[in-house]
Amino acid sequence: MVVRDAVILLTGPVIMQGKLYEIDIRSILQLIELGQRTGELFVEAGSGQFWFVFFSNGQLVYAADTERSVTRLQDFLRRYRLENALEQIESDLNVASFSAPEYGYLWALLERRILTAAQGREIIQGMVQEVLFDLLSLHQGSFIFELGPSLAPQLTTLAIDPLVAEIMTKVQEWKKFHPLIHSPDQCPLLTEPEHLRALLPETVAATLERWAVGKASIRQLSRYLGRDILSVARAIYPYVQKGWIQMIYPPGVAAHHTPHDPWSQATERPPRVVCIDDGAAIRRTVEYILSRHGYEVTSIANPLKALSLVFALKPDLILCDIAMPELDGYELCAMLRRSAVFQRTPIIMLTGKDGFIDRVRARMVGATEYLTKPFGESELLTVVEKYVGVGHLEGRK
Repeated sequence: MVVRDAVILLTGPVIMQGKLYEIDIRSILQLIELGQRTGELFVEAGSGQFWFVFFSNGQLVYAADTERSVTRLQDFLRRYRLENALEQIESDLNVASFSAPEYGYLWALLERRILTAAQGREIIQGMVQEVLFDLLSLHQGSFIFELGPSLAPQLTTLAIDPLVAEIMTKVQEWKKFHPLIHSPDQCPLLTEPEHLRALLPETVAATLERWAVGKASIRQLSRYLGRDILSVARAIYPYVQKGWIQMIYPPGVAAHHTPHDPWSQATERPPRVVCIDDGAAIRRTVEYILSRHGYEVTSIANPLKALSLVFALKPDLILCDIAMPELDGYELCAMLRRSAVFQRTPIIMLTGKDGFIDRVRARMVGATEYLTKPFGESELLTVVEKYVGVGHLEGRK
């Protein structure tokens, strides 16, 4: 092991990890390029958001965040009027073999000739540029680079240095839009259409009236229109300055899970929680705490048995240990997520490890959140209430 500039360089599968205040993303990418490395870079922002980037011989192959929905791909397909194409391949079992479902769906579209190779390359390049724009804007967080086999099948590779140089220039220009525009996830909302019609060419005014309706973010508009995030922001900025366009955040964020609204909790039965853990002490602790606070709890020691029982129990939330014999928590979570029944069920991973890579792997297989053991009553209740609301205490002493 060698320590270089406060970044740990390892000789095993994980060869580099550290904090972003010790080394910036650009330097990390340069090290990967210089070493002609093949593997995967995981980055976690201080807010808890994750990204991952695949490399092959020091070149970029694909990049995304750990959100497992295909909303981003649908946005990119919209520019080719193919946003409904994914409905034709939803039952394609081969997609499940990909660690990133989005990438699997993209390849299914290519194999079925719904999407051309040129369009596929354009989409991947747009995805990589979008992720790098986010990563090169980060100043806090953690990262880990892990050696591994090249992502396959592979459609294109992108040279790191020229792409990073181009995006760094855009990141610097983006700062000029602050504070009027401060996030690509803000949505432009046209508030003075009459001024636009009076002062702008008809085609420009019509374009703004079509897109600036407060529903699509700058990020989404860049995908729809085939333009980068900076170009879209640059186009609307003069009208934001004039007050004709306001920047708002969307009312919600699309995801494979949404925190439960405690006020809409059904009154017929208490929230149902299943705890899957081969440790008797953890099972007893979870049962004691949650049952005492008005939850219906079922604990299961055998993960193979749990796989069949959860379909009968239909829990509102699943607590799942990671380290279990025969079938570990990652495998179990991934199998549950492949079923439509559990696409939106919160799955909280229980782990004795508090490592960054464990959190990334949990998110990669579709886990909603993780809880580090040992945990106390308040920690357990906080995460359970966040997703299924408070328990039913009627009739309890």
